[in-house]
Amino acid sequence: MAEKSINTLSGAIVAGLYCRCPRCGRGKLFHGFVTLRPRCEACGLDYNFADSGDGPAVFIMFLAGFIVVGAALVTEVLYQPPYWVHAALWLPLILIVTLGPLRPMKGLMIALQYHHKAAESRFGRNRP
Repeated sequence: MAEKSINTLSGAIVAGLYCRCPRCGRGKLFHGFVTLRPRCEACGLDYNFADSGDGPAVFIMFLAGFIVVGAALVTEVLYQPPYWVHAALWLPLILIVTLGPLRPMKGLMIALQYHHKAAESRFGRNRP
């Protein structure tokens, strides 16, 4: 029986955000929090092509920095709370806005790499 594969960009995005295989959408992408599995347990896709690098983490750091620093500055200007209140407010928020989206963003990056057939650049292809 032929397995259905994901052929659309929207399907790849959904599979990535749900941390599922970018080809079949059924197998799990990660083993642990962000450790990539060697292959899909459902369709057997080898995940060696996937290299998200630091892309998802950098994107999330910029977004989280904007949210947390902006909220902390507004709170400081409007209410001028003591430093312990800042620590109590912003440390949990930092954990939520950085660790929460990290796994789905890494899954999304891998799914988009698969969908667009992204690969490392090879210099000197025509050389013997």
